[in-house]
Amino acid sequence: MKLDVKSLDGKAGGSVDLDDAIFGITEIRGDILQRMVKYQLAKRRAGTHKTQSRGEVSRSHSKLYKQKGTGQARHGAANAPIFRGGGHAHNRLPRDYSHDLTKKFRALALRHALSSKAKAGEIVIVDAVSSKDGKAAVLSKQLAGLKAQKPLIIAGAEVHENVARAARNIPHLDVLPNAGLNVYDILRCGTLVLTQDAVAAIHDRFKAKDGEAKAAPKKRAAPKKKEAEGAAA
Repeated sequence: MKLDVKSLDGKAGGSVDLDDAIFGITEIRGDILQRMVKYQLAKRRAGTHKTQSRGEVSRSHSKLYKQKGTGQARHGAANAPIFRGGGHAHNRLPRDYSHDLTKKFRALALRHALSSKAKAGEIVIVDAVSSKDGKAAVLSKQLAGLKAQKPLIIAGAEVHENVARAARNIPHLDVLPNAGLNVYDILRCGTLVLTQDAVAAIHDRFKAKDGEAKAAPKKRAAPKKKEAEGAAA
């Protein structure tokens, strides 16, 4: 797959080849993307919620009044859940919401997310992302010229300081380094803007993973029964 490379000023700057194994998947699996998004959202939850149980509230644990003879309902201590200021019957406790997904599955989900953007024609390749003065108005005008709506910019190994400063004042714009590329932000954005360095980093990232998978040692087959008996004799 080939895409044209543009500058931030809208000028043509050649073309770049995109790997079909990463950007050219035709049958996009929605279930894979859904599981990956749930994984990311669960992992970001702090899980620090906490409410006080009956034994933790600072109220008296003694019986309010005698059992009979008052004409009122029978009650025990004031820390009971039925009273205002009492403890919670089933109080919430801190917990970890994260769950596991294998590395292969996460890599596959990223492939499907990138392919979905390529299939929808929502990927723009630029030669580089930089800003001389860090002005939000200039960067906003440049993105409008690229017809990038709600863009996610993958700027390279590092995000330039002036670009980060300009992006802070533009709504619906995210700028991330190569290491921050993730499925949730890709699906959430309108246009995915990749620099040439980002494209090269994505290709290298998946080539390294594919090379590790091919280099994995094969399990040695168990000896046949007859060979084992002969060795024993």
